[in-house]
Amino acid sequence: MRSFSFALTPVNSAIAVAATILVTSFGLPVLADGCISGKGSSATGNSAGAIAGNPTQVATAGTIVDIAASNESFSTLVQAVQAAGLVETLSGEGPFTVFAPTNEAFAALPEGTLETLLKPENRETLRRVLTYHVVAGAVMSSDIKPGEVATVEGSSVMLQLSDGQVKVNDATVRAADIQASNGVIHVIDRVILPPNL
Repeated sequence: MRSFSFALTPVNSAIAVAATILVTSFGLPVLADGCISGKGSSATGNSAGAIAGNPTQVATAGTIVDIAASNESFSTLVQAVQAAGLVETLSGEGPFTVFAPTNEAFAALPEGTLETLLKPENRETLRRVLTYHVVAGAVMSSDIKPGEVATVEGSSVMLQLSDGQVKVNDATVRAADIQASNGVIHVIDRVILPPNL
């Protein structure tokens, strides 16, 4: 396994604009100040999960779980996180990077797979699948370098960069850099599975 580190730097304006365009397609509102919000804004202008159009500005953000729970595109992921008993962990201090599959990604699994994983007797297998989508640390898309990186599950994922797209194993990042108070979410179009599962 090749080891490397991430230089955690602010997202540049071009990435923030691209993320804004991509994230709005997943139903996250864009605030007047250019922030992408996981829950929407309050009358005070705070958001529950945001990335700023201005790379030096970060709005108040909810946790990774708060942001996922506020977006219908992640209802299956939230259901799985609850069934696996990972809500408290992913609401914790972190920081974490979560490669978050959409409902469509879960629907693309072979028939019956999701239902089987959600059964109480398969909780440990579900935990392995979900923690395989989590990397320790808050890694912005601009900090991703090609190579293997260890997941919280213990196995590594392969990160690839090609034609401006980030791939995680065979999944493509469809929206990047959704900042949470305890890390960052990158939306992916497939559920990735750990080796030997």
